[in-house]
Amino acid sequence: MIAQSQQPLERTAGPRILIEVSVDSVASASAAERGGAARIELCSALSVGGLTPSAGLVEKVRSALSIPIHLMIRPRPGDFYYDRDEFETMQRDICVAKQMGAHGVVIGLLDVDGSVDVSRTKELVDLARPLEVTFHRAFDMSADLFRALEDVCACGANRLLTSGGKQTCLEGQATIAELIQRADERIIVMPGSGIKPENARALVENTGAREIHAGLRTVVPSPMHYRNEQVAMGSAASGEYERSVVTEESVKRLCDALSF
Repeated sequence: MIAQSQQPLERTAGPRILIEVSVDSVASASAAERGGAARIELCSALSVGGLTPSAGLVEKVRSALSIPIHLMIRPRPGDFYYDRDEFETMQRDICVAKQMGAHGVVIGLLDVDGSVDVSRTKELVDLARPLEVTFHRAFDMSADLFRALEDVCACGANRLLTSGGKQTCLEGQATIAELIQRADERIIVMPGSGIKPENARALVENTGAREIHAGLRTVVPSPMHYRNEQVAMGSAASGEYERSVVTEESVKRLCDALSF
């Protein structure tokens, strides 16, 4: 396992770009804060893009951190078209997020035609207030990104997380730059997916982004000595004996790369 230091690393002047880091554990959340992250997105199941975290995890992270915590509100993996029961689950999870002291929620809903589900998204945004609301990368699965931008703005969300409709925001940076220009201060457009210390500065300069979202996950081996390699708990045949974590060092390197 990579050791997690308990004291903050010495850092240069903080970045002017706000850095949000996605995490799925108390250890990763604490490492992100020590490394200089300004906000975390707390999820479970990051291997499938992130799902709603448990109340227990939220409580532990909330008590451990002083920076804002935004909670993923996503009831299952897969597409972003939700039935009535799933939508009601999201409503309940937002209420729980407010009760537990979260600072924001992260949502994304689409209709079957690939457009933003405006009416139900607005309903969730209104329910979440006064928390901040981010519309996540369900946006990148929409049929028309620029129409979707207008729809998300109309829903009242504070922020839009996007890779510009591509697998990574490096591939989609031209579209992200145009989205930021078209947003014109109505909503924060936050690039995410594939951001690393070595490419973050160029991405920010090319897009004009003022906030970025990063995963920065490092794969480390499980501490288990006994291993049954004949059984896998998930659908993949590998990965039972490794974990993905955020390290303080990786976040610090990203912060330092954007300290200009």
